Amino acid sequence: MQLRTVAILRSFGPERSRELALRCWDIGVDLVEVPVQDDRGWASLAAVAAVSEGRPFGAGTVLTTHDSHRATDAGASVVISPGIDAAVVEAARAAGAMPLPGVLTPTDVTLAHSLGLSVCKLFPASQVGPAWLGDIRGPFPAMRFVAVGGVDHVTAADYLRAGAAGVGFGSSIERVLQASDPAGIIAGLHALCSPPGAAPDVLM
Repeated sequence: MQLRTVAILRSFGPERSRELALRCWDIGVDLVEVPVQDDRGWASLAAVAAVSEGRPFGAGTVLTTHDSHRATDAGASVVISPGIDAAVVEAARAAGAMPLPGVLTPTDVTLAHSLGLSVCKLFPASQVGPAWLGDIRGPFPAMRFVAVGGVDHVTAADYLRAGAAGVGFGSSIERVLQASDPAGIIAGLHALCSPPGAAPDVLM
């Protein structure tokens, strides 16, 4: 599963989330994420699941094992959290889903490494900037990161050039969709993830 681009559909409600998910998939976004902090979020996740037709979607802001189970029961293939919790990671794995916990410090990344993870979410990315990716690569050369939090389609390229495996768009996803060539923006970002002619990265 590739996570070069992630669209985070927070607080849009079921109908709008369904509409935006379809548009995001249509322009080539790799993963649609629906945060599930309340009943409206869970209803939105169900609405996205109903039109996914095999396309990958994830549940975001998952804080407990109960919510991890609920998310995977709804069909989520990625369980995304703002922080890292070993029990949530293991619950996602046990259900056959990919855990994507948030990290910000070397201590967080050390825990992720101890749990056997190879990909994490850098969150909130804007608080540390693209340079963090180069700094963390020294002690953790094999760990990869999806930069999320304060990232838009302009700054996304900076994170990818600095070594991010992918980027996530929150409120900025609407600006991408309103651009004159949203598919071109996404394709351009994907091109930064793999050199021309190279096989695309697959994140497991």
